[in-house]
Amino acid sequence: MREPALVPRLRPFTSTIFAEMTALAVRTGAVNLGQGFPDTDGPSGMLDAAKNALFGGANQYPPGPGRPELRAAIARHRTRYGLAYDPDSEILVTAGATEAISAALLALTEPGDEVVVIEPYYDSYAAAVAMAGATRRVVSLVEGADGRFALDLAALRAAVTPATRAILVNSPHNPTGTVFTREELSAIAELCCERDLIAVTDEVYEHLVFDDAEHVPLAAFPGMRDRTVSISSAGKTFNCTGWKIGWVCSSPELVAAVRAAKQFMTFVSGGPLQPAVAHALDHELPWVESLRTSLAAKRDRLSAGLAAAGFAVRPSLGTYFVCADVRPLGFTDAAELAWQLPERVGVAAVPVSVFTDHPAEWRHVLRFAFCKRDKVLDEAIERLHKLA
Repeated sequence: MREPALVPRLRPFTSTIFAEMTALAVRTGAVNLGQGFPDTDGPSGMLDAAKNALFGGANQYPPGPGRPELRAAIARHRTRYGLAYDPDSEILVTAGATEAISAALLALTEPGDEVVVIEPYYDSYAAAVAMAGATRRVVSLVEGADGRFALDLAALRAAVTPATRAILVNSPHNPTGTVFTREELSAIAELCCERDLIAVTDEVYEHLVFDDAEHVPLAAFPGMRDRTVSISSAGKTFNCTGWKIGWVCSSPELVAAVRAAKQFMTFVSGGPLQPAVAHALDHELPWVESLRTSLAAKRDRLSAGLAAAGFAVRPSLGTYFVCADVRPLGFTDAAELAWQLPERVGVAAVPVSVFTDHPAEWRHVLRFAFCKRDKVLDEAIERLHKLA
């Protein structure tokens, strides 16, 4: 039997490193700082709202675009950025941000189109482009003198060709923890307007920015509101990654296209969870501010520990992640070290090279997640000191 055409397109992206690393961490009793999900729950008011919806009859299919109260709450939330969206025609609730990204690329690109992706990239991006039949063109972040991972604007402009249809932008950025500056975002916006590109933005860490960094949606820049598919979710903001409640905000035409693809993927999801997320968006942002403060302290805690253990730590201005250079410890291959760490010292991390098309350029960098309880971070730090 002939192999289905999609299989070879997806084979390069079917890495099992997360599952294998988790299994190795369990087998060795390692502290798992490789997985980017928190080990504490979200606000109690949100959990109570979910319980009330669950026992209050909200257990059947919600409306295809999402429950009206959630779409209205998302619209109110976006006004914090000066953006106004019609809840009925410009907002779509999805099964997390990952589905939203896949549905957007399936809906808005086709074979022959090119999609510009900034690397390192979240692992679903390349697979989503492949499933759409489009071609991925990669632009790599560059490491500045201050250690920050920055956008190479000249390389970005050079990557756009007459076949380019869309650019996929992730800020705050997983896996590096960088947050694009207003200047970087303005340059992306100018390029999109100049070359008539659609921007698909992954903003799931929008509230998790630290120090003087700020999250500015690309849609807020001149000319971008109706050419940007803005995507976010509740998972990272409210410590409920397992709920898989995300959303899309854009023009009626683009949202209708994404909805046409999405309805044949999951149709709907998370019926009793949607009212709880609506409650959280309207009432739990003070809790999110305390989460942000806590995460900034955890970042500092882990960064200091990694530096004391001999790593060269890179700045993290957002997300759950901090990256570290392994070369000062005498290692040259972070992937090789990542597979050794669970058995050598009892800590799991992820090599950044698995998120790239050019692994040789990123082979010295490990990603650690700091969205864990302090005692878990302290145990990991103590163990990592055994490497020296």
